[in-house]
Amino acid sequence: MSVKIYALGGLDESGRNMYCVETEQGIIAIDAGIKYPDSNQLGIEIIIPDFSYLEKNKDRFKGIIITHAHYDVMGAVPYLLKQLNVPIFTAPLTAELLERDLNKFGIKNPIIHRIKRSGEFVIGNFRIRSFGMTHSIADNFGVAVETDQGYVVFAGEFIFENDNNDPVNRCDIAELADIGHKGVLVLMAESTRANQEGYTSPAHRISGQIEQPMVEAEGRIIVCAFSQNFCRIQEIIELCAKLHKRVFFYNDDMKDMIRIQEKLGYYRLPEGVELPSTSFTNSLDNIVVLVTGQGHRAFRTMNRIAMKEDPMIELRPTDTVIVAAPIVTGTEVEAGIMENELYREDVQIVTLNSHEIKPVHASSEDLKMLMYLMKPKYYIPVKGDYRSLLANAHLATEMGITPDKIVLLDNGQVALFEKGNLKSVNMEISLDEILIDGDENLDVAGFVLKDREALSTDGVIVIGIVCDFKTKKVIGGPDVQSRGVFYLKDADYIVKNIAEMIEDIIVENVENGTYDNLKVRVEAREKIQRYVLRETGKRPMILPAIIEINVDHSGEE
Repeated sequence: MSVKIYALGGLDESGRNMYCVETEQGIIAIDAGIKYPDSNQLGIEIIIPDFSYLEKNKDRFKGIIITHAHYDVMGAVPYLLKQLNVPIFTAPLTAELLERDLNKFGIKNPIIHRIKRSGEFVIGNFRIRSFGMTHSIADNFGVAVETDQGYVVFAGEFIFENDNNDPVNRCDIAELADIGHKGVLVLMAESTRANQEGYTSPAHRISGQIEQPMVEAEGRIIVCAFSQNFCRIQEIIELCAKLHKRVFFYNDDMKDMIRIQEKLGYYRLPEGVELPSTSFTNSLDNIVVLVTGQGHRAFRTMNRIAMKEDPMIELRPTDTVIVAAPIVTGTEVEAGIMENELYREDVQIVTLNSHEIKPVHASSEDLKMLMYLMKPKYYIPVKGDYRSLLANAHLATEMGITPDKIVLLDNGQVALFEKGNLKSVNMEISLDEILIDGDENLDVAGFVLKDREALSTDGVIVIGIVCDFKTKKVIGGPDVQSRGVFYLKDADYIVKNIAEMIEDIIVENVENGTYDNLKVRVEAREKIQRYVLRETGKRPMILPAIIEINVDHSGEE
């Protein structure tokens, strides 16, 4: 039985993670995440994987596994379910948070199967083992998909933390060793921090850097953090309890997260630490305001506060602002704007030392430990830019995996395994970037983005003209409006020539009997674009508008 492994997102990029295992039994997907846009992707809120291959093979698509509740692995699930009503398999906390998000999208009664972090379950004819892995949020796990060639293992995002005894967050090393003993055909492991030496733990903890500033703070403390890095949120809360400071949760989503964890028995707030919203006023001093958000939204909220545009919080000179959210790919611009505005407000600012505080992702020794336990025949680095994938591949060679057994893939590239050996990597699935703007509209091929780029760089020229619906005679205009192309005072002749060009094109088509509104507009756009490029060196958007109106001809002889 052949085994195909491919990614619909997550390779040579940060986020948009989605990986598939395909056999004659069908297709299963692992994760469906979002990616934040680059600064030049104007007006785009998020980017999601291309599901078109799964749509074409929907009869064979058996289900999707979501390994943990971070948006880079689960944020695209609502968009997937709008197109394909497939069952979801995940752990209890992730299931609760998914249901909350799906409800916001208006998706009712999703098929969600709650599984154990370490156990066995079935999707269609696929037999799968799950194994608990430590990450920055509870209920994180990896999976081992059983095939007749050995296990295909997806380790997810993880660290090894020897003193973590929390049953919903500890790593099940015995399970890893057992899977490795029974035979792993392919191991897929994250690459985000592969170029960082040593183990991540305990350098992911932040208490050592923020306790002293919190002790020394004269007034109120405002902490900015990512909502889904709950181990960091938990550290902040526990530190507040230790220092006898009450916490005001600025965001309702964070309060929901804590309530869900309390309902599941995963975490309980220290008694008396929460300051209810009914008791909060902007004049309180000995409190900690916890501002959280998903990705760049945390920075946008803090920026709004710094610019005095927030209805609840206004900064004061005695405030201490602690930025406990790391700058990740896609958030650099918002983070920079936020920090600049904070410095204008003359508050005390504390930012974490990124060289000392590590994100909760596998560093080199974590990855080498995983390889040691799993003993894979083939190794596929996933999750990260190409430099990180390559660093991960080098670690595999240090662990004795020969280069011919290390497979570096691109999104859409298919690794085909037969009889326990890599047969080919020549097959390719055609993929597009699916761009989502602020209104959750999809732009499959990036046409809207291309228009926005043109508007932002070379501007726009709008030409309006009014014609008689019956005779097509010009009765109004042309009116030429330009924005961001040239200084009109110095370009009167260009405007005049553009007006004459569109009028001449209309007259010529009417005389030749070839007039069609759409055809004339296309012809005018092309000719005017060539003319403007020749005169100015720019390629603005050209928007001709030919309005045809009925004219009373009853008085004509």
